[in-house]
Amino acid sequence: MQDKIFRVLLILSAVVIPIIGGGIVYSLTADASGAFEHFGFWNFIFSDDWVTTAGKESYGALPFITGTLLTTILALLMCIPFSLPVALFTGEYFRGKKIAAVLGTVTDLLAGIPSIIYGLWGFYVLRNVFMHLNLSPQGSGILTAAFVLAIMIVPYAASLSSEFIKMVPSDLKEGAYAMGATRAEVIQRVVFPMAGSGIFSAYILAIGRALGETMTVTMLIGNTNQMPETLRTTGNTMASIIANQFGEADGLKLSSLIAIGLLLFLITAVINMIGKILIRKARHV
Repeated sequence: MQDKIFRVLLILSAVVIPIIGGGIVYSLTADASGAFEHFGFWNFIFSDDWVTTAGKESYGALPFITGTLLTTILALLMCIPFSLPVALFTGEYFRGKKIAAVLGTVTDLLAGIPSIIYGLWGFYVLRNVFMHLNLSPQGSGILTAAFVLAIMIVPYAASLSSEFIKMVPSDLKEGAYAMGATRAEVIQRVVFPMAGSGIFSAYILAIGRALGETMTVTMLIGNTNQMPETLRTTGNTMASIIANQFGEADGLKLSSLIAIGLLLFLITAVINMIGKILIRKARHV
């Protein structure tokens, strides 16, 4: 009897997750339908209008999709040169040594810092630095937001990549050393080929994390509802426009913001799903 009750509870718990996910998609789709019906699905996605004047309302998601892609891609490009060496340091070069454990602990601590802390640091410290270096006229902008976003995802990407590097069989590396290979050659010809798909999936998941970041980006991107002309100019992301304007929105504007949220949800879900599939395959290599 107890086994049956326990089994029923497990089944009910397992069913709750897809129900919640389906409920989120359904409610977002229902509330976003007004914007899609009024502007047309593709026109809404590729329009760069954001006019809030009563009677002349016109909304489009293109500036925010562009801002999201720019900050995410730029953050990833800045993240890789720092996170990959950290992963090699902890997962290969100094694996099992105290210094690797210390660096791994620090990396995990950095990954757990709330995003608002990164946002405050970027706003009060880094923004002034970027302004003085003439990297951004206002201090805020795409480049500033992407830089702090890169710092945020470095610990996450490094930690995941390190785990896959540690999964490379020792026999393969020892065989390469026995044949006279150097440490660099072992990493290049054994570690990277074996752990490559796992490392790639780690960065895919890092992209998924960067896409939905809200507070840090909102504080640093400048929050202008226009297509970013350069990386030095201000802009908005899909998450930041929702955070900035959701509280005062109603009617067609509210539906447009929810539509942007639905698009962000679907993009993030697909990217995370791809990352999980790649991780599963990497673990069975």
